[in-house]
Amino acid sequence: MPQSQEFFRGEHSRKMDERYRLSVPGEWADRLGGASGECILAKERPGCLSLWNAAQWVSKLEARAELIEQKFRLGELDRRIGQVQMFGRLWSTRQKPVPLKSGGRLLVPEGFREFLGVEAGGDVMVIGAAVCVEIWNPKAWVKYLEGRIARFRRLFDHLSK
Repeated sequence: MPQSQEFFRGEHSRKMDERYRLSVPGEWADRLGGASGECILAKERPGCLSLWNAAQWVSKLEARAELIEQKFRLGELDRRIGQVQMFGRLWSTRQKPVPLKSGGRLLVPEGFREFLGVEAGGDVMVIGAAVCVEIWNPKAWVKYLEGRIARFRRLFDHLSK
């Protein structure tokens, strides 16, 4: 688990440079990269990538993926082979370890660039999503907000009970 359980909060406008690099806000970089500087970049939804502390990713998601693999080896998923194949395709291409360089600089790998839909030199939004940091195509971010901001109060009340 990361050193701090503090939520990532905030909204920052950044520019993707000509080599598909961007800077994560400095106050988030150490928590994301930890001592190793390694993070996990994951495809979340079209126009959005998430950046996780590698140890947190392993503890939250890898363990669940291992459970699915165990169930498959035991034959418990034999009747759901199509779902297992879909899971394998998506899991195999969904995440990638990436180093967070000094100053919080991150290189967005090929395949992830296309999913994000931002060209070299384009703008991105870097969003604190509580448990991770998200990198958004600005148009996708506005669309996402438009569809969900009206439900914020209800969500806040529900989670704080």
